[in-house]
Amino acid sequence: MKQHSPVPPLLGEVQALASLGIVQLLVQALLTGTFAAFVIGAFRFAYTKVGLFLQTCVGSHDLAEPCHLALLTALLLLASIVSALLLRYEPLISGSGIPQVELMLSGRLPLMNWARVLLAKFTGTLISLSAGLSLGREGPCVQMGACAGLAVQRLLRQAERSSAGRFLIGGGVAGMTAAFGAPLAGLFFAFEEMRVVLTLPLLLFTAVTAFSAYAVIHSFLGFDLVFPFQAKDALSLSQYWLVLPLGIGLGLLGAFYNALLVRLTLLIDRLKLSPWLRLLPVFLLSGMLLLFFPLILTHFGLAALDLSHLSLPLKLLLLLLLAKILFSAISFASGASGGLLMPMLMAGALFGCMASQLFLASGVIHSSQADVPIILAMAGLFAATVRAPLTGSALLMEMSGCPELALALLATALTAVFVANRLASEPVYESLKQRLLTLQKLAEEPSQHKKSE
Repeated sequence: MKQHSPVPPLLGEVQALASLGIVQLLVQALLTGTFAAFVIGAFRFAYTKVGLFLQTCVGSHDLAEPCHLALLTALLLLASIVSALLLRYEPLISGSGIPQVELMLSGRLPLMNWARVLLAKFTGTLISLSAGLSLGREGPCVQMGACAGLAVQRLLRQAERSSAGRFLIGGGVAGMTAAFGAPLAGLFFAFEEMRVVLTLPLLLFTAVTAFSAYAVIHSFLGFDLVFPFQAKDALSLSQYWLVLPLGIGLGLLGAFYNALLVRLTLLIDRLKLSPWLRLLPVFLLSGMLLLFFPLILTHFGLAALDLSHLSLPLKLLLLLLLAKILFSAISFASGASGGLLMPMLMAGALFGCMASQLFLASGVIHSSQADVPIILAMAGLFAATVRAPLTGSALLMEMSGCPELALALLATALTAVFVANRLASEPVYESLKQRLLTLQKLAEEPSQHKKSE
């Protein structure tokens, strides 16, 4: 493995970008955004097709029959074995991928082998999601986008470490954009979550990568809105007080979500299990849930849009919320390749659906606004968990196509962040970065001990 430099790669990026000619900067950004979008587009296409195939298979067979049950078990065993082999082949694909990219940007992790990580991340995430694990695609898409950026860097024969920052950032922004059709959220993610220094050259570079990725994913590949809600009339000024109880509740939920996910992950780390023994129980649990409680599974369960037209009792919604959070934490703690955002958004949607029912029953919103608390809650839980209110607000505004909710989204997100901060809840990716550094240090200690002998 290549040794990482103690000097963060971004320190030289500002000067390097400023010295590029405008044509060269635009060419690099366009290539990065376009290649990343095609990679993520291929992943989204595969994810959709595999999901439809699995839904058809499950819907047309009685899984309780012994032969079908045996086949399901065998497939889950195979999926866990392949996932474990991929993790042994490339440990950097474990989990979200966003903490890994951020640590590379700060120089605390060596640059990844882009082709190796891209192949393993694409395959591993597709397996995890196809097996029903409650994981997301945003982190994997950011990491795969960063791989695409490094591929463009290699293609253009740029100096490897000195120019890596812009390609990691640009590829990550393009990956986030292509995953959800959200270029503004991609830009905010770079400067709010990745904490990239905002300079004009870097802003131009990331903007071009984001909007070129959006053009490919939306206009060329034809992907539409992720959350095309219907009943989303904007809140009136007299209704803006509703963001306060929503934001407070989401701040509390975000702090609980972070604590559960991080502590469970660290607990399983301490068991020092092999990748397969870590993965196998979660894959088998997914199979059991498919038989008895499929509503919280990826591909087979409820989607946020379903909450718009289903009338579910509050007790069931609360059960679904708690089960979704618990299974999401278990899925992530297994080390399987997959992100946090989509399960987090689903948890937020369930919370928002409960709030919507209460608001409708009390007459403080009308039926044409029934989806508004769902959209606001998704942004609020993202902001409370990641601690990125601008990114969360822009993400839901773009994913749902509702610019009229921009102010309400931001107000909810900021309230949730304030509450989570007051509870001293650490942002989830900060906790996960610290975990990665601890694991890296533990892995290096035996080799250092051998050298000293």
